[in-house]
Amino acid sequence: MATTSDIRNGLCIKYNNDIYKIIEFLHVKPGKGPAFVRTKMKSVTSGKVLDNTFSAGHKLDDVRVETHKFQFLYNDGEFFHFMNQEDYSQIRLLEAALDRHDLMKEGEIVTVLINSEDEMPLSVDMPASVVLEVTATEPGVKGNTATNATKPATVETGATVNVPLFINEGDKIKVETEKGTYKERVKE
Repeated sequence: MATTSDIRNGLCIKYNNDIYKIIEFLHVKPGKGPAFVRTKMKSVTSGKVLDNTFSAGHKLDDVRVETHKFQFLYNDGEFFHFMNQEDYSQIRLLEAALDRHDLMKEGEIVTVLINSEDEMPLSVDMPASVVLEVTATEPGVKGNTATNATKPATVETGATVNVPLFINEGDKIKVETEKGTYKERVKE
């Protein structure tokens, strides 16, 4: 059993007969009245995001999880297939278990949270940033750099990312996985 003081990003809890992963939280101590915790939780089975408020000291039924390194192999349209880096066993997950599947390329190493009780994979944590190649973008207009102007670019995984005007096709860029935003151009 955990309490609201144990809430952190990535904590998995049982709530309403489902398992949810905490993706955002905020401890609030108003000037008048008792403290509480605002949370944003994502269901690991359906992908549904739920906003909830817990009063301070509320008991939570936490789920014991183990983390393992897996390599992303391929996507067959319905399932995403991963291989364990230690024993080479393979698992497959639905799209709902992945947060930013559009930024994941084949061969990417990710962390998979697995329920200790029944060995069920719960969710996939991507690295903080990934390096992707730009496959399609409009050419930048020379002289239009006085403002912080951006343009859409399609990367090798098919995702669309807003990038600065100086980025061209074939450039490798670093993308922040949490927000899906451009971070920097990578020199080879």
